[in-house]
Amino acid sequence: MKNKFYQYIQNLQNQITSKLEEVDGLAKFREDLWQRPEGGGGRTRVIENGNVFEKGGVNISAVHGKLPDTMQQLFGVGEADFFACGLSLVIHPKNPMVPTVHANWRYFEMYDEKSNIINQWFGGGQDLTPYYLFEDDAIHFHQTCKTACDKHNPNFYPDYKKKCDEYFWNTHRNEARGIGGLFFDYLKASQTMSMEDWYNFVTEVGNSFLEAYIPIVEKRKDLPYTNANRTWQEIRRGRYVEFNLVHDKGTLFGLKTNGRIESILMSLPPHVQWVYNHQPEVESEEEKLLNVLKNPIDWIKL
Repeated sequence: MKNKFYQYIQNLQNQITSKLEEVDGLAKFREDLWQRPEGGGGRTRVIENGNVFEKGGVNISAVHGKLPDTMQQLFGVGEADFFACGLSLVIHPKNPMVPTVHANWRYFEMYDEKSNIINQWFGGGQDLTPYYLFEDDAIHFHQTCKTACDKHNPNFYPDYKKKCDEYFWNTHRNEARGIGGLFFDYLKASQTMSMEDWYNFVTEVGNSFLEAYIPIVEKRKDLPYTNANRTWQEIRRGRYVEFNLVHDKGTLFGLKTNGRIESILMSLPPHVQWVYNHQPEVESEEEKLLNVLKNPIDWIKL
């Protein structure tokens, strides 16, 4: 399974970076191959200063070795070996009318002293972080997620949409990071789902990513915007940074397993503002977004 999924994310990285370069029309991804001293490595690809994308990363990694103490405590196990691989991406567009997007799909194995698999699971998801709310975009993104989920189980979309709303929540701000999507973790073999079934589901979601995001980019990338729009984008990016550094499990896992810091922090946007006690104008488009972030919406019902 680990070889099969690693092959999948290698191919998916190629598909996604090729499409994003095509849409941008100027910038190309810079590739950086790296090795982890404790075992494994990765292939980081970063795009910067393009026509459409100000900064983005589409990274894959496959790491293995002794499970660090912090992870032993998290999983409630003693000494063990592990293998983890995944694809993680974050795209920050230049135009404030185009949303930031994040996605990742990952697989984890843990072994006993005889190298037998004692635990394995999939995780991942995809979510959207707009700066200006276009309801059509939100509906399109969520409908694409639902279509992928419904091919496997009608309960998956409502369950994983709810988990996404709960996970990408900045508790210290009492607001969502964005308008959600899907989030799932610890997808293990059960009476109803084998690991092969979970593989088929996770790759279905991965294959839906470009369909979910690219039409939104194409529709919004040439819209006019003002300096005030750009300032709002940078203020909202500050909230994105806060979530990633304070709450995000993927970031914390990378830091606690001696991951490659440049790859872990590639999710951070290049231009950010923290304005003291900033409040948008009443009934403005900026306030409209904040109201939605305070109260997650069922976009499919819209």
